Amino acid sequence: MPHLRVFPDRQNLVAGAAEFIAQCAAQAVAERGRFVVALSGGGTPRPIYARLASADFKDRVAWQATHVWFGDERCVPPDDARSNYRMARETLLDHVALPPAHVHRILGEIDPAQAALAYEQEVQRFFRAATLPCFDLILLGMGDNGHTASLFPGTAVLREQARWVAPQYVEVMATWRVTLTAPLINAARGVAFLVEGAAKADMLWNVLHGPYQPDVWPAQLIQPLNGEAHWLVDAAAAARVEPRVG
Repeated sequence: MPHLRVFPDRQNLVAGAAEFIAQCAAQAVAERGRFVVALSGGGTPRPIYARLASADFKDRVAWQATHVWFGDERCVPPDDARSNYRMARETLLDHVALPPAHVHRILGEIDPAQAALAYEQEVQRFFRAATLPCFDLILLGMGDNGHTASLFPGTAVLREQARWVAPQYVEVMATWRVTLTAPLINAARGVAFLVEGAAKADMLWNVLHGPYQPDVWPAQLIQPLNGEAHWLVDAAAAARVEPRVG
Protein backbone atom coordinates (compact mmCIF):
# COMPACT_ATOMS: atom_id res chain seq x y z
CA MET A 1 0.00 0.00 0.00
CA PRO A 2 1.27 3.49 -0.78
CA HIS A 3 2.17 5.85 2.04
CA LEU A 4 -0.10 8.88 1.90
CA ARG A 5 0.76 12.05 3.76
CA VAL A 6 -1.33 15.19 3.49
CA PHE A 7 -0.16 18.68 4.39
CA PRO A 8 -2.59 21.45 5.30
CA ASP A 9 -1.46 23.84 2.57
CA ARG A 10 1.10 24.44 -0.15
CA GLN A 11 3.64 26.03 2.18
CA ASN A 12 3.66 22.98 4.42
CA LEU A 13 3.80 20.64 1.42
CA VAL A 14 6.90 22.44 0.15
CA ALA A 15 8.61 22.24 3.53
CA GLY A 16 7.57 18.64 4.12
CA ALA A 17 8.63 17.45 0.67
CA ALA A 18 12.03 19.13 1.00
CA GLU A 19 12.47 17.45 4.38
CA PHE A 20 11.49 14.08 2.90
CA ILE A 21 13.99 14.42 0.05
CA ALA A 22 16.77 15.49 2.43
CA GLN A 23 16.10 12.48 4.65
CA CYS A 24 16.13 10.12 1.66
CA ALA A 25 19.44 11.62 0.57
CA ALA A 26 20.99 11.22 4.00
CA GLN A 27 19.88 7.60 4.26
CA ALA A 28 21.16 6.72 0.78
CA VAL A 29 24.56 8.29 1.36
CA ALA A 30 24.87 6.62 4.76
CA GLU A 31 23.97 3.21 3.37
CA ARG A 32 25.45 3.25 -0.15
CA GLY A 33 27.74 6.27 -0.36
CA ARG A 34 25.67 8.17 -2.92
CA PHE A 35 22.18 9.50 -3.60
CA VAL A 36 20.69 8.81 -7.03
CA VAL A 37 17.52 10.82 -7.63
CA ALA A 38 15.32 11.50 -10.66
CA LEU A 39 13.59 14.87 -10.66
CA SER A 40 10.10 15.70 -11.84
CA GLY A 41 9.09 18.67 -13.95
CA GLY A 42 5.98 20.80 -13.63
CA GLY A 43 4.89 23.58 -11.34
CA THR A 44 4.52 21.66 -8.07
CA PRO A 45 8.20 20.76 -7.53
CA ARG A 46 9.55 24.21 -8.48
CA PRO A 47 9.26 25.73 -4.96
CA ILE A 48 10.40 22.42 -3.45
CA TYR A 49 13.62 22.56 -5.44
CA ALA A 50 14.07 26.19 -4.43
CA ARG A 51 13.62 25.18 -0.80
CA LEU A 52 16.30 22.50 -1.16
CA ALA A 53 18.64 25.21 -2.46
CA SER A 54 17.88 27.53 0.46
CA ALA A 55 20.18 28.10 3.41
CA ASP A 56 18.03 25.80 5.55
CA PHE A 57 18.60 22.77 3.32
CA LYS A 58 21.51 23.20 0.93
CA ASP A 59 24.05 22.03 3.51
CA ARG A 60 21.93 19.09 4.65
CA VAL A 61 22.26 17.22 1.37
CA ALA A 62 25.61 15.72 0.38
CA TRP A 63 25.55 17.23 -3.10
CA GLN A 64 29.03 15.97 -3.93
CA ALA A 65 27.63 12.45 -3.54
CA THR A 66 24.36 13.17 -5.35
CA HIS A 67 23.53 12.25 -8.94
CA VAL A 68 20.56 14.01 -10.54
CA TRP A 69 18.52 12.43 -13.32
CA PHE A 70 15.16 13.31 -14.85
CA GLY A 71 11.95 11.33 -14.98
CA ASP A 72 10.99 12.83 -18.31
CA GLU A 73 11.72 15.72 -20.63
CA ARG A 74 10.02 17.70 -23.33
CA CYS A 75 11.83 17.53 -26.66
CA VAL A 76 13.07 21.10 -26.58
CA PRO A 77 16.54 22.66 -26.16
CA PRO A 78 17.86 22.90 -22.60
CA ASP A 79 17.40 26.69 -22.52
CA ASP A 80 13.75 26.50 -23.62
CA ALA A 81 11.23 27.75 -21.06
CA ARG A 82 9.41 24.40 -21.32
CA SER A 83 12.49 22.35 -20.42
CA ASN A 84 12.34 20.38 -17.18
CA TYR A 85 16.12 20.58 -17.02
CA ARG A 86 16.04 24.37 -17.27
CA MET A 87 13.52 24.61 -14.43
CA ALA A 88 15.61 22.35 -12.22
CA ARG A 89 18.80 24.21 -13.11
CA GLU A 90 17.35 27.63 -12.33
CA THR A 91 15.73 26.61 -9.05
CA LEU A 92 18.22 24.08 -7.67
CA LEU A 93 21.19 22.89 -9.69
CA ASP A 94 22.84 26.29 -10.11
CA HIS A 95 22.62 26.97 -6.37
CA VAL A 96 24.17 23.90 -4.76
CA ALA A 97 27.62 22.28 -4.81
CA LEU A 98 26.63 19.61 -7.31
CA PRO A 99 29.45 18.50 -9.62
CA PRO A 100 28.47 19.19 -13.26
CA ALA A 101 29.25 15.58 -14.17
CA HIS A 102 26.62 14.45 -11.67
CA VAL A 103 23.80 16.06 -13.66
CA HIS A 104 22.39 13.62 -16.21
CA ARG A 105 19.99 15.46 -18.49
CA ILE A 106 17.89 14.08 -21.31
CA LEU A 107 19.00 15.56 -24.64
CA GLY A 108 15.69 17.12 -25.58
CA GLU A 109 17.22 18.99 -28.50
CA ILE A 110 17.99 15.88 -30.58
CA ASP A 111 15.78 13.29 -32.28
CA PRO A 112 13.43 11.79 -29.61
CA ALA A 113 14.30 8.18 -30.41
CA GLN A 114 18.02 8.96 -30.28
CA ALA A 115 17.58 10.91 -27.03
CA ALA A 116 15.74 8.01 -25.40
CA LEU A 117 18.36 5.48 -26.49
CA ALA A 118 21.21 7.70 -25.35
CA TYR A 119 19.62 8.19 -21.94
CA GLU A 120 18.95 4.49 -21.50
CA GLN A 121 22.58 3.75 -22.35
CA GLU A 122 23.73 6.39 -19.88
CA VAL A 123 21.63 4.75 -17.16
CA GLN A 124 23.15 1.36 -18.05
CA ARG A 125 26.69 2.73 -17.90
CA PHE A 126 26.13 4.53 -14.63
CA PHE A 127 24.64 1.56 -12.81
CA ARG A 128 26.85 -0.95 -14.64
CA ALA A 129 23.79 -3.12 -14.95
CA ALA A 130 22.08 -5.03 -17.73
CA THR A 131 19.05 -5.62 -15.51
CA LEU A 132 16.73 -2.96 -14.15
CA PRO A 133 18.71 -0.56 -11.94
CA CYS A 134 17.52 0.84 -8.66
CA PHE A 135 17.24 4.61 -8.25
CA ASP A 136 17.18 5.75 -4.64
CA LEU A 137 14.28 8.12 -5.27
CA ILE A 138 12.17 9.07 -8.28
CA LEU A 139 10.03 12.17 -7.91
CA LEU A 140 6.80 12.27 -9.89
CA GLY A 141 3.88 14.57 -10.45
CA MET A 142 0.34 13.71 -11.45
CA GLY A 143 -1.73 15.60 -13.98
CA ASP A 144 -5.45 16.12 -13.63
CA ASN A 145 -5.75 13.54 -16.46
CA GLY A 146 -3.86 10.95 -14.40
CA HIS A 147 -0.57 11.12 -16.31
CA THR A 148 2.77 10.91 -14.55
CA ALA A 149 6.23 11.53 -16.02
CA SER A 150 5.33 11.42 -19.72
CA LEU A 151 3.08 8.39 -19.34
CA PHE A 152 -0.12 9.83 -20.80
CA PRO A 153 -3.52 8.14 -21.13
CA GLY A 154 -3.90 5.95 -24.17
CA THR A 155 -0.26 6.12 -25.30
CA ALA A 156 1.83 3.16 -26.45
CA VAL A 157 4.55 3.75 -23.84
CA LEU A 158 2.15 2.56 -21.14
CA ARG A 159 2.58 -0.99 -22.42
CA GLU A 160 6.39 -0.82 -22.71
CA GLN A 161 8.03 -3.71 -20.88
CA ALA A 162 11.53 -3.92 -22.35
CA ARG A 163 12.78 -0.36 -22.68
CA TRP A 164 13.90 1.70 -19.67
CA VAL A 165 13.55 5.01 -21.49
CA ALA A 166 11.22 5.66 -24.40
CA PRO A 167 10.13 8.42 -26.77
CA GLN A 168 6.43 9.22 -26.99
CA TYR A 169 4.46 11.68 -29.07
CA VAL A 170 1.74 13.13 -26.84
CA GLU A 171 -1.10 14.15 -29.10
CA VAL A 172 -2.98 16.21 -26.53
CA MET A 173 0.16 18.28 -26.00
CA ALA A 174 1.20 18.17 -29.68
CA THR A 175 4.76 17.44 -28.62
CA TRP A 176 7.34 14.69 -28.35
CA ARG A 177 8.51 13.63 -24.92
CA VAL A 178 11.17 11.27 -23.59
CA THR A 179 10.27 9.40 -20.42
CA LEU A 180 11.42 6.78 -17.99
CA THR A 181 9.14 3.78 -18.41
CA ALA A 182 7.00 2.14 -15.76
CA PRO A 183 9.32 -0.88 -15.30
CA LEU A 184 12.29 1.37 -14.55
CA ILE A 185 10.30 3.60 -12.20
CA ASN A 186 8.90 0.57 -10.38
CA ALA A 187 12.42 -0.74 -9.75
CA ALA A 188 13.26 2.28 -7.55
CA ARG A 189 13.80 2.06 -3.81
CA GLY A 190 11.40 4.95 -3.39
CA VAL A 191 8.92 6.83 -5.54
CA ALA A 192 7.32 10.07 -4.34
CA PHE A 193 4.33 11.71 -5.99
CA LEU A 194 4.08 15.45 -5.34
CA VAL A 195 0.49 16.61 -5.86
CA GLU A 196 -1.30 19.84 -5.01
CA GLY A 197 -4.52 21.66 -5.75
CA ALA A 198 -8.26 21.04 -5.76
CA ALA A 199 -8.14 20.30 -9.51
CA LYS A 200 -6.34 17.04 -8.66
CA ALA A 201 -8.80 15.84 -6.00
CA ASP A 202 -10.99 13.66 -8.20
CA MET A 203 -8.03 12.15 -10.01
CA LEU A 204 -6.19 11.39 -6.78
CA TRP A 205 -9.21 9.42 -5.60
CA ASN A 206 -9.46 7.64 -8.96
CA VAL A 207 -5.81 6.61 -8.94
CA LEU A 208 -5.77 5.45 -5.31
CA HIS A 209 -9.26 4.00 -4.94
CA GLY A 210 -10.81 3.62 -8.39
CA PRO A 211 -10.79 0.50 -10.57
CA TYR A 212 -7.41 -0.45 -11.99
CA GLN A 213 -7.37 0.96 -15.50
CA PRO A 214 -3.90 2.37 -16.11
CA ASP A 215 -4.58 3.04 -19.79
CA VAL A 216 -7.01 5.67 -18.50
CA TRP A 217 -5.19 6.66 -15.30
CA PRO A 218 -1.48 5.97 -15.98
CA ALA A 219 -0.33 6.89 -12.47
CA GLN A 220 -1.81 3.55 -11.40
CA LEU A 221 1.07 1.84 -13.22
CA ILE A 222 3.48 3.06 -10.58
CA GLN A 223 3.66 0.34 -7.95
CA PRO A 224 7.28 -0.24 -6.87
CA LEU A 225 8.15 -3.92 -6.78
CA ASN A 226 10.56 -3.83 -3.85
CA GLY A 227 10.47 -0.17 -2.89
CA GLU A 228 7.95 2.21 -1.39
CA ALA A 229 5.47 4.58 -2.99
CA HIS A 230 4.85 7.86 -1.19
CA TRP A 231 2.16 10.40 -1.94
CA LEU A 232 2.93 13.87 -0.57
CA VAL A 233 -0.13 16.00 -1.20
CA ASP A 234 -1.85 19.11 0.07
CA ALA A 235 -5.27 19.14 1.71
CA ALA A 236 -6.99 20.50 -1.39
CA ALA A 237 -5.80 17.58 -3.51
CA ALA A 238 -6.74 15.13 -0.75
CA ALA A 239 -10.29 16.41 -0.31
CA ARG A 240 -11.81 13.06 -1.35
CA VAL A 241 -9.43 10.74 0.47
CA GLU A 242 -8.98 10.11 4.16
CA PRO A 243 -5.32 10.50 5.03
CA ARG A 244 -3.21 11.49 7.97
CA VAL A 245 -2.67 15.22 7.96
CA GLY A 246 0.97 16.19 8.49
